[in-house]
Amino acid sequence: MGNARNVAFWVVLFLLILALFNLFSGGQATMNAQSVSYSDFLERVDNGNVSAVTLDGEDVIFIGQDGSRFTTVKPENDDITGRLIDHNVEVRVERQEQSGIMSLLGVWMPFLVLIGIWIFFMNRMQGGGKGGAMGFGKSRAKLLTEKHGRVTFDDVAGIDEAKEELEEIVEFLRNPQKFSRLGGKIPKGALLVGPPGTGKTLLARAIAGEAGVPFFTISGSDFVEMFVGVGASRVRDMFEQAKKNAPCIVFIDEIDAVGRSRGVGIGGGNDEREQTLNQLLVEMDGFEANEGIIIVAATNRRDVLDPALLRPGRFDRQIHVPNPDIKGREKILGVHAGKVPTGPDVDLRVIARGTPGFSGADLANLVNEAALMAARVGRRFVTMEDFENAKDKVMLGVERRSMVLTPEQKEKTAYHEAGHAIVGLSLPKCDPVYKATIIPRGGALGMVVSLPEMDRLNMHKDEAKQRIAMTMAGKAAEIIKYGEDSVSNGPAGDIQQASSLARAMVMRWGMSDKVGSVDYAEAHEGYSGNTAGFSVSAHTKELIEQEVRDLIDEGYREAVRIITERREEWDRLAQGLLEYETLTGDEIKRVMKGEPLDGDDDGDTPKSALPSVASIPRTRPARGAGDSTPEPQA
Repeated sequence: MGNARNVAFWVVLFLLILALFNLFSGGQATMNAQSVSYSDFLERVDNGNVSAVTLDGEDVIFIGQDGSRFTTVKPENDDITGRLIDHNVEVRVERQEQSGIMSLLGVWMPFLVLIGIWIFFMNRMQGGGKGGAMGFGKSRAKLLTEKHGRVTFDDVAGIDEAKEELEEIVEFLRNPQKFSRLGGKIPKGALLVGPPGTGKTLLARAIAGEAGVPFFTISGSDFVEMFVGVGASRVRDMFEQAKKNAPCIVFIDEIDAVGRSRGVGIGGGNDEREQTLNQLLVEMDGFEANEGIIIVAATNRRDVLDPALLRPGRFDRQIHVPNPDIKGREKILGVHAGKVPTGPDVDLRVIARGTPGFSGADLANLVNEAALMAARVGRRFVTMEDFENAKDKVMLGVERRSMVLTPEQKEKTAYHEAGHAIVGLSLPKCDPVYKATIIPRGGALGMVVSLPEMDRLNMHKDEAKQRIAMTMAGKAAEIIKYGEDSVSNGPAGDIQQASSLARAMVMRWGMSDKVGSVDYAEAHEGYSGNTAGFSVSAHTKELIEQEVRDLIDEGYREAVRIITERREEWDRLAQGLLEYETLTGDEIKRVMKGEPLDGDDDGDTPKSALPSVASIPRTRPARGAGDSTPEPQA
């Protein structure tokens, strides 16, 4: 309706300007002519000094013999046509049917144009247009009407519990009597909480596709401007639009941009943002009821949201959208793999098992990378090998084939990674070793990758200690092989990971008897939220650091013991990595036993692999010298 009104206004304005142009262009001849008296005109006619005359009502425009233009006004009832013809003067007559209208337009046209322009700009300044000079206070919420690319709950997989919660909200909107007859009230708000990439926005689009009611979408950052009061005005305007379209759903993405706790930070925070939050709180649950309006918001920072926003009556439901488990990953892969042609060897269950911790966005990216790899080599469909190569690229990084390593660097990397693998295979609580490689990927010269057999929900103390031992095995291997003075900076990433895990054990998980079951992490990191005024004494800090060091030293000693006891197997594995460059879990065990790997003499036949992974080519292009990059153990 507003767009049609704007178009009509511009059409009328254009016609008025066009009429004004025609009026002034028609009188251009009169404006350029010299005015003379009527008696002078008659005298010139009698003397033969007039060559042509144009009669325009009472106006007379004539041209002299020398080409000069003149104008005069004749009496109303004076007919001079015969007199002009007798003196052989050319006579032209202008039509006068609309002379009254044109005369009226000539008088009022400038005023009408000015009034129209003034009304237009006043309308814009008062908020008649969202993009106007004073239209800052208008809501930027967009009414989502997806006719193409519509998303429904069938397109959302792996988060069944969150879907059930939201399906109930959709059912509220479709059939409110089903719940109201028992006294139930429609929830006012639902907060989707979860890590990035888990499908919160996709769930909101599915609600829009399923609900069949108006769906407004806006980002939390769209409320905040540099002008004070704009955010609150936009919140009011958004709810006014929602009331006109009730029942409806309003989706606010990244609500933490406007919903952070009030009064936190120096100076009490941003006043404009707090005013916006106050207005949002009032609109959601204030004196005026907003029946039929459901607010759905998404955030991955629930801890920073204001408590008043999370109480019942505002966001009645907080729906956790976690990373999917193995069954959820398989369903998500099914949704995305259904959009690309896949080969008969593709097993989504195996891919799901090998991608623990992947979010929905990560899995979508994995399928896309596999399709790109298949297209790069000219395949007509995506094979299991493409999925495995894409998984390695996403998890480990791109192979740096251009990096050239010296034989010394290559050998040191092989013994380093063999140390990780030997210790990981020796400790029962470590995750199974999935792959070992000395091919540079990302920022590492080599990697040993472990994958859990099932999704890990918690970690025990003995598991954490064994993981520290496996992490420190790279440094232990270098020292055992080359001595204390020849250790490289390769274990830098290992030391960082071991330190992080040991500090978590001591400061957050209460796994140290000397430190006790006290959470020191927030105070140690300088956090000033819920631990305001909480400090750690110098003695406690010293105790914490000593316990962290003891855990790391214990893991290092355990790694040295295992590598020393299994020295022959460690040497065989390092030589196997130097020969093949990449070994999978089953191949690592066979190389350690001294068994030959299956394959033709030319090395082109793939080696045998674990049931959960695709085969890896036996040989790789030769590598040479390059820079020494710190190598984290993956």
